[in-house]
Amino acid sequence: MADPKPDTMDYYKHDEVLDIDYTPPSENWMDIKYDPAFYERRAGSWIYTTKKQHIEYLGMPNPHDWSPTDEDWGLPDNWKEIIFNGIRERLDKYRSFKIFMDCCVRCGACADKCHFYIGGGDPKNMPVLRAELLRSIYRNDFTMAGKILGRLVGGRKLTINVIKEWFYYFYQCTECRRCSVFCPYGIDTAEVTMMGRELLHLLGLGVNWIMQPVASCYRTGNHLGILPHGLKDTLEFFAEDIEDVTGIEVDIPINQKGADILFATPSGDFLAEPGTFTCMGYMMLFHELKERYGLTYTWSTYCSEAGNFGLFTSKEAMKRLNAKIYTEAKRLGVKWIIGGECGHMWRVLHQYMDTLNGEIKEGWKEAEEPKSPITGTVFENAKSTKMIHITEFTSDLIKHGKLKLDPSRNDHLNVTFHDSCNPARAMGIFEEPRYVIKNVCKNFHDMPPNTIREQTFCCGGGAGLGTDENMEMRLRGGLPRGNAVKYVHDKHGVNKLACMCAIDRATLTTVCEYWAPEVDVTGIHELVGNAMVMKGEKEQRTKDLRLDPLPGFEDAEDDDV
Repeated sequence: MADPKPDTMDYYKHDEVLDIDYTPPSENWMDIKYDPAFYERRAGSWIYTTKKQHIEYLGMPNPHDWSPTDEDWGLPDNWKEIIFNGIRERLDKYRSFKIFMDCCVRCGACADKCHFYIGGGDPKNMPVLRAELLRSIYRNDFTMAGKILGRLVGGRKLTINVIKEWFYYFYQCTECRRCSVFCPYGIDTAEVTMMGRELLHLLGLGVNWIMQPVASCYRTGNHLGILPHGLKDTLEFFAEDIEDVTGIEVDIPINQKGADILFATPSGDFLAEPGTFTCMGYMMLFHELKERYGLTYTWSTYCSEAGNFGLFTSKEAMKRLNAKIYTEAKRLGVKWIIGGECGHMWRVLHQYMDTLNGEIKEGWKEAEEPKSPITGTVFENAKSTKMIHITEFTSDLIKHGKLKLDPSRNDHLNVTFHDSCNPARAMGIFEEPRYVIKNVCKNFHDMPPNTIREQTFCCGGGAGLGTDENMEMRLRGGLPRGNAVKYVHDKHGVNKLACMCAIDRATLTTVCEYWAPEVDVTGIHELVGNAMVMKGEKEQRTKDLRLDPLPGFEDAEDDDV
């Protein structure tokens, strides 16, 4: 297999990455002639394929080892029948799929809105053309006009090369839905990508960066395969650092029945910096709320993952992974749920949960419409799901003066905010994170208006694309966001990029290192933890959660100053 050489950022020269040719190729887009050398030439823009063992564990079709650089991809003999039956089944099951196949007029309003097209210039990364990769097969074999006129009405025959093309381009879409904001018909190209990936999985074609976490989540409850004692040990390690910073020994309630709240967050917060510091912020916040107001919460070793890579795999995987959150809430007898700073978990919960798992809530006798016992605020948006975003919760606490904050502890930071695609564009959480940041930091500057809120640019590594062998494509896809970060750095001196998604915290670290190296990445609740004045904390805090000196204590030798 070709080596994309992702070990050093120096491998991808800026002048080469910025040498983007937007001139459409002379050949017709339907005329594709793939060969194994295609993938070898494009190392750095595709992801290693799923290992056979994970497909077997998940009970999915056609488990086998293969590589895109092989001539033979190991497809079943009846692969074409499988794809046609899969399309037919999804057209019957999902009304949205048929609408998105039928209503596109190829106006091109979405063409220049995709970060991968902006950063790479490949016309098949225009959302309209990426969707045509699947829509052309639909037109040819599932519409009367296509059966009669074929290519004249945009239809084409299903061939092995089409399948190989699907694999390449459906894993160059982060399902961010920016294109849908600009579509006059509201076509959700992310849904088309999801259908394309589902069809590929019917043939046993997927990427390991997604399927290994899904298999691990089936087995251990989280994407990283962390066992119960591993979660406990990790949280205890964080607690030691918190005590070093604050002088307070925080509680770590795990699998506690009868707590008020179940807290669920992505496993990336446990093991991946800078998410680990955000996790410490969560722990400090909940400890403070118990000490001041008696609010109780619990972690769960069964539900040690709120992220959902099923969103990148299939509806069935999504349903199964989401179910554990509600099953555990029911088992522990909590009243409602708070979810951490994660992106894809919130699209699943906000847009699909009732359809997928509504029946699971039956029998959860303790479930209540989320209402803060501290402020009295009723979160009516979560009446059905019984789960709210932690930035909603924290912003409400700050609005009602329930947290004691010292923003000067973040004076060395000049912060901008990245609207994570799924909580922002899919959920509409725009103001709450900004409200929190502005109350814990004195220096804040938004990026340009056409790069934030509904029009926010993606990190370039969502939907399971954030792996190192895909580095060149990640850097190209991260160009629009990186350019906006560099703009506020150059204009306002911004040195910190805050975001509310575990994948963003991981992938934007690389994006900023490459496109805006003077800017570091943080989660929102890391900033909250730094600024929060906790009940019983040491007289003078001198370190932040990264154990770096706070402003004014750069020369302090220890904490006892």
